[in-house]
Amino acid sequence: MDIVKALKKEEAKLEKGAKNALKHLTAVRDAIKAFGGTFTGSAKSTVKKKRKLSAAGRAKISRAAKARWAKVRAAKAKRSKAA
Repeated sequence: MDIVKALKKEEAKLEKGAKNALKHLTAVRDAIKAFGGTFTGSAKSTVKKKRKLSAAGRAKISRAAKARWAKVRAAKAKRSKAA
């Protein structure tokens, strides 16, 4: 196949895809208008604030985790001594 023909064929595919994308974009914009929103041209993402844990809160969680693991280790040691 000739390289020019292949490039033209690829161009036609891309043009068709661009038209399809524009059609979908128009449909989405119409839907936004139908629901009362206005299209500003840029989508603002709503980023949730990162939640911060206080040092006291981290310490409390750490102590609780250490206590849980101590209990597990104690039960394991008790089983191994009993056997």
